[in-house]
Amino acid sequence: MRSDIGFEIPERLGRLSDSVAGKVLTPSVVNGGPLPQATLISNSTEPPDDSPRWNAAEVRALVEEAMERFIDERPTTSDAWLAPRLHYTLRLTRAEASDSGLWNFIALRVAPDYVRWRWGKDRGGQVSVRQAARFSGRWDIQCFSRLWWAAELFRDGEDYRPVVVACSNQDVLNTVLRLNMNHHRPSAQALVELVEKKTVSTGREVNGLVKAAGAAGSTLTYEVIAPDEPKDYEALQQWIDAIESDPVWNPNSLPQGPIDGSVPYRSVQRLAEWFEELFETAPVRGKLNETAE
Repeated sequence: MRSDIGFEIPERLGRLSDSVAGKVLTPSVVNGGPLPQATLISNSTEPPDDSPRWNAAEVRALVEEAMERFIDERPTTSDAWLAPRLHYTLRLTRAEASDSGLWNFIALRVAPDYVRWRWGKDRGGQVSVRQAARFSGRWDIQCFSRLWWAAELFRDGEDYRPVVVACSNQDVLNTVLRLNMNHHRPSAQALVELVEKKTVSTGREVNGLVKAAGAAGSTLTYEVIAPDEPKDYEALQQWIDAIESDPVWNPNSLPQGPIDGSVPYRSVQRLAEWFEELFETAPVRGKLNETAE
């Protein structure tokens, strides 16, 4: 597959090591210069199997739709639209999603223009991303990895609606995503509920709640207060295997994730009430002034 946008798009997703990505991401490239595609192509590895989930065309179509759909809006608004559809399209296990080589490949070989569109600033006619980590970096910072993991951690079984709420608030993505509390599913859903109710909304409020919750207990504490149900890994694998028969993503409606178990409603409500109580006494700069007004 070839594109008229200045770089070659492969037919299949593969892997590009951190060491190769680091050598490619010179200050010139990060600041908007052309990518040395020959180096990337020669050092990329093939996908592990022939599954259609490794087809690059659907990922490329997703990012093109996102850039077109949000062309007149701030690029940050694309996160809530793209995250659930990227998760649905790639259909990875968590072990596969932990491989930074896949995300390097997508960012540098499939959609470097999206990385620049989403994170870049115009600097004298060139789009500077400023952070090489948006192309190749930690899982919660890298352009595509952060969206996939946000969808994985904030989905409620097959329901991606909590993902849209979480990804519509940049403070949740930038501050909360990497915290251990989100690996406890009721905690993640309780946080989403408070954001959706606008109990917390600003960056200061999100940070205040997270600090209060962290000081009050560990993930183990949350599990005692609000136990979770084990995920159905067989259902997850069935969803992964069904990629050929399932419809492709729809631009106007949310897809359905794996039916691997919803979060217990009672546990979410318990934690949401507790977090709300903690937030009422959390030291948030400006909160007292706002209340007084």
